[in-house]
Amino acid sequence: MKNVRNGRPCDAEPASARRAFLLDAAALALTVTAAIGLPFAAQRAFAFTPPEGGGLDAFTALSRQLTGRPSLDSDLASRIYDALSKADSAFVSDVAKLNTWLKAHGGVPSDTVTAALASEDARLSKTVGHIMRAWYLGLVGQLPMVQVVAYEHALMFDPVNDVLTIPSYCRDVPFYWTQKPSAV
Repeated sequence: MKNVRNGRPCDAEPASARRAFLLDAAALALTVTAAIGLPFAAQRAFAFTPPEGGGLDAFTALSRQLTGRPSLDSDLASRIYDALSKADSAFVSDVAKLNTWLKAHGGVPSDTVTAALASEDARLSKTVGHIMRAWYLGLVGQLPMVQVVAYEHALMFDPVNDVLTIPSYCRDVPFYWTQKPSAV
């Protein structure tokens, strides 16, 4: 049977051939991703096994799950954990509750946890927001008592670190503009 589009014969592939091509392409992408060791969301979601309790290790595991990063700076994790613990007396227990919730809801993608929690437990939803704010913006607390826990290591700069310099008052060492450029 000839393909017909707008009453005229055409050489377009039937929809089943396009569908088969897309399925093959998706399977190939997953195979390549697994072969080179890149984690994909489904593997991370179902493999979440946090440590018991609400200590620093549990916070780091929770942070890795929420940010989708396989590793995070341990010194920064400690600073963020300490600052959030001091800012909210229930934070340690909230970390344990969030880890339990995420383990029970393993299929919930990291980027939708806040929305999923909003209807179940508004407090935990806000805690997720505070954790993400601390990691991505480097800020803990609300005005007028905001504490800066990170600047150059805040995760917000990672997507553009190969093309942009982190904004500051000086783009290089002091008086860098007075030195002659090196010959290339």
